Amino acid sequence: MHLSQNIRIVVEDGTVSGAFARPADAVATLVLAPGAGSSFDHPFLIGFSEAMNAVGVATLRFNFPYREAGRRLPDRSPKAIVAWRAAMAAATDLSPDEPVWAAGKSFGGRMASMAVAAGMPAAGLVFLGYPLHPPGKPEKLRDEHLYGIDLPMLFVQGTRDPFGTPDELTPVVDRIGAATLQLIDEANHSFEVRGAKRPPAGVGASLAPIVAEFMRVSVA
Repeated sequence: MHLSQNIRIVVEDGTVSGAFARPADAVATLVLAPGAGSSFDHPFLIGFSEAMNAVGVATLRFNFPYREAGRRLPDRSPKAIVAWRAAMAAATDLSPDEPVWAAGKSFGGRMASMAVAAGMPAAGLVFLGYPLHPPGKPEKLRDEHLYGIDLPMLFVQGTRDPFGTPDELTPVVDRIGAATLQLIDEANHSFEVRGAKRPPAGVGASLAPIVAEFMRVSVA
């Protein structure tokens, strides 16, 4: 049996769209936020979520308020953190007595880590393409808040990601200590691999085994 439902999540004085999917044998829930330029129903996130469901992990995808309102400019971090707290609370209500993880694509993952650094409870963090710095601006690192987080952290990163190369991200992960870096050879920030044409849903699904295994080992 597989539960799948569209939900509304209350964020301050409004609501945002969400989708919750739970396999009967779920052992954990992964809350997933989109990147800055997409929404909760992007094929990449749907493909990734469905593949996670297939291996026993429930998922909750959600929109940030700016995207829900049809705006293109991302919310500032305080508002994004409020949205993250609301999504995690909704997931916890839907998944009692199970570990609830926070994950996100690019901006969504970075905001998850900032929310955790600010006190949001989570069993662990998963970053699908962490935006360590803006492309072409390696001096503008977005890493300082990460070093105060004492949770299992998985960074899944393409070796051709202009937001953070392996050489740039490796010392950050090493300094964190409790973090793991999984590189996807020849992949860019969208995890598209040079010379391999795949639909976004398939690209997202291909990352699920890596994430599921990390979660399984971390809670064992």
